[in-house]
Amino acid sequence: MQITEVRIKLMEEPGERLKAFCSITFDDAFVVRDLKIIEGTNGPFVAMPSRKLTAHCPSCRAKNHLRAAHCNQCGTRLKEAPALRDEEGRTKLYADIAHPINSACREMIQSRVIDAFEEERARAKQPGYVPTYDDFHEEETVAEAREMRPVGVAPAQVQPAEKPHGPHHPPSQPTRAERPKNEFGAGVFD
Repeated sequence: MQITEVRIKLMEEPGERLKAFCSITFDDAFVVRDLKIIEGTNGPFVAMPSRKLTAHCPSCRAKNHLRAAHCNQCGTRLKEAPALRDEEGRTKLYADIAHPINSACREMIQSRVIDAFEEERARAKQPGYVPTYDDFHEEETVAEAREMRPVGVAPAQVQPAEKPHGPHHPPSQPTRAERPKNEFGAGVFD
C-alpha cells in the first residue's frame, strides 16, 4: 500500500495550533479526508479525522454531544454522561474515524504528510499560489468542463452530466425528499 497523493489546505490563522487540513490517497484508489496538521511542542504532527462522541437523551433518544447540559431536540436537562478516558486519563470527547493500526503505518503517513505540508508552505510563498486541497469535491476545472461540452455549444445549452465516480468524485446520493417513503410519509432509510 502506497500513498499516491497528498493534498494540503493551509490555514492562515496566526497563533493557532491547527496549521492545515489534508487528504491522502492510497494506491490511486482510496481517499482519507480531513486529516489535520497541528503544531505540537516538538513540531507539526498529523491528527486523524475524528467525530464528536455523543450520548442519547433519556427522554427522546436524540443524540447530543457529551458535554451538553440540555437535549438539542426536546430541551430535557441531561445528566453528565459517564466519562470515557484515554490511556493518559483525559476525558475522551472525540473518536477517530480512520486511523493506522500499527506504528509503521502511522510513521509512513506522518512522514509523507509532513513532507507535503512543508512543500505546500514553500509553494504558498510563490506568486499565483493555488492550494491543492478541495473543500467540497469541486474538482471540475475549466479544462474538464470544456472536454465534457460538445464543440460549438454554449455552456448554458448543455445539460449537467453526472460527475465521474472516483477517489475525489463520490457517487451522488438522493436528497431526503427524493428517498422512498413508507405508508406514514417517513423516509424508509432515515
